[in-house]
Order: sequence, then structure tokens, then C-alpha cells
Amino acid sequence: MRRNASELAKMRKAGKVVAEIHEKTREVIRPGVTTREIDRVSREVLERRGARSNFLNYHGFPATVCTSPNDMIVHGIPGDYVLKEGDIISIDCGAIVEGYHGDAAYTAPVGEVSRAARRLLEVTEASLWKGIEQLRDGNRLHEVGRAVQDVAEAAGFSVVRNYVGHGIGTAMHEEPQVPNYWPGSPGPRIKVGNVFAIEPMVNVGGPETVELADGWSVVTADGSLSAHFEHTIAVTEDGPEVFTIP
Repeated sequence: MRRNASELAKMRKAGKVVAEIHEKTREVIRPGVTTREIDRVSREVLERRGARSNFLNYHGFPATVCTSPNDMIVHGIPGDYVLKEGDIISIDCGAIVEGYHGDAAYTAPVGEVSRAARRLLEVTEASLWKGIEQLRDGNRLHEVGRAVQDVAEAAGFSVVRNYVGHGIGTAMHEEPQVPNYWPGSPGPRIKVGNVFAIEPMVNVGGPETVELADGWSVVTADGSLSAHFEHTIAVTEDGPEVFTIP
């Protein structure tokens, strides 16, 4: 769907709230902090900005952020887990402003982490930006996934297949889906006014996933570390505009 200038303005506002949640949650990530505390910080930003969470109560999800440590890929539920030195933690969150959505994620180190973990974070974020570069008028959507996959696999990592990016607007998840890998076809043509959430999930080991008994948390099947980075981006005449960057 192509969004007009008024719609894009509202999505920029939502994106700025998400960016602020990222800034404020990063400030509290350290050994000894619980994932519930990260959710508290997110709630405070939403309340202060007069925004609503698009995660809270989404199909019953009980929090405003997803907190996914180490081998957990996505959808971790905040709770009593205590961050420890050497962990990595993925934070995924969103906001609704005037009926329009923003959605973004990052993975952060907790204290000093291993060289392999640091490399995973660097490569996953780089793959996101390489995918974002493809969001130009007239390009084909699945070039995003090709770019993400090329970066991740060149580093010896794998890209998760079971969870993908998506269109976004008046709903958090809209068509079309945006694979983080080359699916074998070029996909629809990208147009000015399209808005997408691009979100590579990259594993140190294989791409296979397992959903845990809570019905939400998804981990790597082989127990390897996983990282997740995401932004909400509009396609403009001048190229991609990232709404969720601080």
C-alpha cells in the first residue's frame, strides 16, 4: 500500500517513539537487570509520549517489548530473567500514534561479550542496512532478502527463514511479507509511499527454530546465539527514509 504525506507524518511520529524506547532501554541494559525492568522502561516512554503499544495484548502478548536473550531469536516475554555478563539481549518493540504503527528491534551486549557474539551483532546490523539500501522506487522487494542473506552468509552465519519482515501502516503486520533471504522470485515492485519493517534474524549456527511451551518464545534449534535488528522504513523519491532511528 502507498501511504500519502499525512500518513507518513504520523508514522514518523510513531517511529520516533520507538526510537526513544530503544534509547531508554539501552541505558538500563547491564548485568543484574531483569527483563521485566526493560519492559517497565518501555511503558514509561509510551505513557510519556501519549502513544500505545502495538505489542501489548497482540494475540495475548503480555508486555510492551519482546526480550530475547542469547539463543532466543524473537518473542521472548519479559519476566524474572536476570541479565548476566556476556549475554546478548534482543529488544523488539513498537508504538501506535494516531492510528499508525512503528516497529523496530536491536540486539545489545550485556557487559563484555565474546568475540563471536560481537561479530554476530555487527554482521546482523550490517545486513539490515544492506537490505534497507534496496528500498528504492522501481526495485524488486526480494532484493532486500538477497542483500541480507549475502551479508550474513559471507560471515559464516545463517538467516532465519521462519520469521520475516512485513509491510506496516494502520496495522503492525501488513502485506507483503519481506523475506530476509532470496526466496527464488523477485517479488513485487517497490513504489514511493511503501513502508516496510525490515528485520533480519541471524544465527551463529543453523537457521532452524523451535517455539517454546509458552507459545511465544522462539529459540535456535541448535542452541547457537541469535541476533535481531529491525527498522521501519518508507520509500521516498530520494531513497529509503528510516523512521525508527534515534
